[in-house]
Amino acid sequence: MAMSSDKAAATATPDLRAECGELAWRELLPHFARGAVVRVDAGLDLITVAEAFRDDDSARVGAWMRRGEVGRASDDDARLWTRTEPVFRAIVVAPWVLAQELAVTH
Repeated sequence: MAMSSDKAAATATPDLRAECGELAWRELLPHFARGAVVRVDAGLDLITVAEAFRDDDSARVGAWMRRGEVGRASDDDARLWTRTEPVFRAIVVAPWVLAQELAVTH
């Protein structure tokens, strides 16, 4: 028996929440080095963004990217994060690591 899409979404979200955790910039750096870090603006819900990536929702992801709310982390981002040493809320949605800055440790 096929699960309805509403029921599938409801059961998938807790799994994504369970996969979400906090990482220091140092822990995120190897993922940045391989080009896999996607920065997520603090104004967005990280789980909602992760669901859109997981579901290949190019319309939503594209809109966030056009507004600059989501994007691949740049060298400028990395330089800033190396100076400020922030903590991130992060989640893996292969092949990406979605990262949302939470706080600066210094």
